Amino acid sequence: MSEKPWDGRFQESTDKAVEVFTSSIAVDSRLYRHDIEGSMAHCRMLAKQGIITNDEAEKMVAGLAKIKGDIESGHFAYSDSLEDIHMHIESALTQDIGETAKKLHTARSRNDQVALDIRMYLREVSRDVIALLKDIRTILVTLAEKHDGVVMAGYTHLQRAQPVLLSHHLMAYYEMFKRDEERFTDGLKRINVMPLGSAALAGTTYPIDRAYTAELLDFPKVSANSMDSVADRDFIIEFISASSICMMHLSRFSEELILWSSSEFAFVVISDAFTTGSSIMPQKKNPDIPELVRGKTGRVYGNLMSVLTLMKSLPMTYNRDMQEDKPPLFDTVDTLTACLDIYRRMLPNITFRERRLSETTETGFINATDLADYLASKGLPFRDAHEAVGRTVAYGLGNGKELQDMTVAELKGFSPLIEDDVFAFLETRNIIDRRISQGGTATANVREAVAQAKRDLGL
Repeated sequence: MSEKPWDGRFQESTDKAVEVFTSSIAVDSRLYRHDIEGSMAHCRMLAKQGIITNDEAEKMVAGLAKIKGDIESGHFAYSDSLEDIHMHIESALTQDIGETAKKLHTARSRNDQVALDIRMYLREVSRDVIALLKDIRTILVTLAEKHDGVVMAGYTHLQRAQPVLLSHHLMAYYEMFKRDEERFTDGLKRINVMPLGSAALAGTTYPIDRAYTAELLDFPKVSANSMDSVADRDFIIEFISASSICMMHLSRFSEELILWSSSEFAFVVISDAFTTGSSIMPQKKNPDIPELVRGKTGRVYGNLMSVLTLMKSLPMTYNRDMQEDKPPLFDTVDTLTACLDIYRRMLPNITFRERRLSETTETGFINATDLADYLASKGLPFRDAHEAVGRTVAYGLGNGKELQDMTVAELKGFSPLIEDDVFAFLETRNIIDRRISQGGTATANVREAVAQAKRDLGL
């Protein structure tokens, strides 16, 4: 019978099927470094408080360092009988340094230990995600600056609506990813709370110094309630929620790139290095990267629902159900970071077809709103102006003429207020540069937004 930490209570060996069913080592082995760092800090705190001797602590710390090296060199054996990464490390330490290792678990439980490991892991991951988001924001600013002045149709309902600058469109995604970065940064405040010392649920009778452990592990705060410390997985849910929103933004961007790279739109060309071909159609060049990112978004949404459902009915405090929090968390981390990484590689390798983008502002009555604004500036109530322009558009549709192609006489047929000065109002560049309201697409606005973004990014 393999040794279990609860063997004193049990008279029968654990069934092998139970060992396999309850084992989480295939999933939580990635927490080894955080588990070892937490154990080292715990040892040093126990020695500082006189709970164990300094010699015992140093012996355990040295043994833990050796185990870390063994894991990283690939010379560490895993077994379902030891359940999780915590027991693997403790068992290996006992084999290496003997009975002293059994003092490692003084004043702690696997309940607060795993909570610590996940928090340490997730704060590290959050910082990685924030760095990736900064890279993407930097690339978007660079693209916006590179394509300064390029005009295109802005869309609502996937129909041409009003002219905008391509830079303005790109900076819309900059704002989305900026909010994502803010969400992950804010989430770090709730991740970065030290739970160790809460023990199983009620705290411990040993004279531990939780603040000292927190200092060793670079935690600015210590958890306030021992029961909440081991029962809380809000920080995981919050991380996956922020990840879901970020994936939604990536998916929206992907959808546009998929449309824009089609022959029907032909707005962009994605580099061959970031596309694939067809096994049967030689002419095909498929936007597989955006399509996969769009598809992977559903996985992250599913992970969020998985953890929300997992936690919704759990009584206080720790329940073994919570072992199931790690597969969706780790899958979210892997999916999100992979998508952000491939995007920061792909975006600089996209070519925007500026002439094609500009052509979209030349048809489709995209200047109709500005004709209504023109009439309103002449004193006509906007609702009446809207109706007059609507009739003008209907006339244009019937006669194959855009607004700017009609004569003044034709336009006057719908409102006597129209004069020769109307054509300047209908020019694309003027339409864009009149949008001077804060956050509007006017060239001066967009250039200042890009300049401010560069300042924010330290560029």
